[in-house]
Amino acid sequence: MDPEDDTYYYSSDADEMPSDYCNSGEDDDNNMIGEDDGPLEPEKYYDVLKEPIIRQRQEKEITEVSTVLAISKAAATVLLLHYNWRACEVQDAWFADEERVRKSAGLFEKPVVELPKKKTKKRKCNICLETCSIRVMKWAGCGHPFCSECWGNYITSSVQDGPGCLMLTCPAPSCGAAVGQDMVESLASSSEDKERYSRYLMRSFIENSKNTKWCPGLDCEYAVEFSGGGGAGGYDVCCLCSTSFCWKCLEDAHRPVDCETVAKWVFKNSSEAENVTWILAKTKPCPKCMRPIEKNHGCMHMTCGRPCNFEFCWLCLRNWKQHSEETGGFYACNTFKNSEVAKEDESLRERAKKSLDRYNHYYERWAGNEVSRKQALKTFHETQTEYMKKFSELQVETEPQLQFITQAWLQIIECRRVLKWTYAYGYYLPEHEKTKKQFFEYLQGEAESGLEKLHHCAEKDIHDFLEVKSTPEKINNFRAKLTDRTNATRNYFENLVKALENGLEDVYSQEACSNVRRRRKAQNAD
Repeated sequence: MDPEDDTYYYSSDADEMPSDYCNSGEDDDNNMIGEDDGPLEPEKYYDVLKEPIIRQRQEKEITEVSTVLAISKAAATVLLLHYNWRACEVQDAWFADEERVRKSAGLFEKPVVELPKKKTKKRKCNICLETCSIRVMKWAGCGHPFCSECWGNYITSSVQDGPGCLMLTCPAPSCGAAVGQDMVESLASSSEDKERYSRYLMRSFIENSKNTKWCPGLDCEYAVEFSGGGGAGGYDVCCLCSTSFCWKCLEDAHRPVDCETVAKWVFKNSSEAENVTWILAKTKPCPKCMRPIEKNHGCMHMTCGRPCNFEFCWLCLRNWKQHSEETGGFYACNTFKNSEVAKEDESLRERAKKSLDRYNHYYERWAGNEVSRKQALKTFHETQTEYMKKFSELQVETEPQLQFITQAWLQIIECRRVLKWTYAYGYYLPEHEKTKKQFFEYLQGEAESGLEKLHHCAEKDIHDFLEVKSTPEKINNFRAKLTDRTNATRNYFENLVKALENGLEDVYSQEACSNVRRRRKAQNAD
């Protein structure tokens, strides 16, 4: 090793990865990625909330508003829904102008119509037009009476239409009187309607919270309360249902890539991934902006879309104005071109093809690592249900002694996710920043190499212990090997994430550049 080189890199030829990318004796601020001081307990920056806790918090907020404003809980719920569960806004607005708040929320202090008198035995329902006993008629704060059956059908229809039932109002035309939870509970036709309304109410409580969101996992009913600021852990969270996602954008967990890059990448994949072959076969690139264009009319005069607006000939791809001048204003493009112009046209097409080839390169590896992650997740579950039991029985090892296998697979799954997103990161890395791109590809390659070794060890080497009984020494060696690779891979990837999130700014240090050049020369020499 060069004595002047105070930064140590992991070599892909070595048996194990180091615990970090560099180990300089200087301050961390001068290192390319930073020195790892050993595993630390991760800072807790989010909590997963189960349904009982959510309902308890919701009830507490309703009770507080009800007590402060001296109104019923049903009325407090109507106000909280009206103000998107902002209790402070409810109280401020109420004490500033109670009458205005009541009117806007549909909480009438006095009925707007005359209520049926007790001595009145019957009254016509304005929905079914049947004359009903006053005992089976109900009304909201406005005083419009309807029979219980019509109320039940009205509520059922509204609840089945979706969450809009939370803002339910009196069925009388142009009446804005609120229909609260108390009326829904007493008049709903079935217990299923009451339960559905209750769930809508609970979901609205979370959906209008600034710090809490529902987990996007399939059929998951947990919510995640985020208390951090996207610091050391970013916005990536893991629900109790095992769904890992970004709390900020609700996409799959995507550190070290930011949400904006993910949005661009996902959109690009959805619009291009399945259409690359079609694009190459059916379109031509605009000679100016290189955007693929499909010809859907008979005329050869093409105009690129905004903001380009370049006009060109579909056959020869030349500027349409120049093309017309050369032909005297009459369209003619029938002469075989064996000139510099033809070469330029071919160059334009080649550039467009290279652009698609570049996208294919990154997309294929992005998708490939996602497939490997899903397969690793499947193998992990098989390991938990089959391999661990077989290993334990054959080698006489207890479950706690086999936790190193579980930890290895969990690390593989996480690293596959990180490695997948590094390809989206690389795709959007500016081409002109060659030094940074070279440094990124070196770090990415080393990470990929180390992960493959860990994956192979956990997936292949374990089979030696599933068929025949091994000596304690051999088991201990395997445990030490897999544990070391797991720890080294974890540290490497943690530092890789930090480096990418930092924009690879340290690449411009003289030490970093010289080391990358030396490593490249050494690899080329081999």
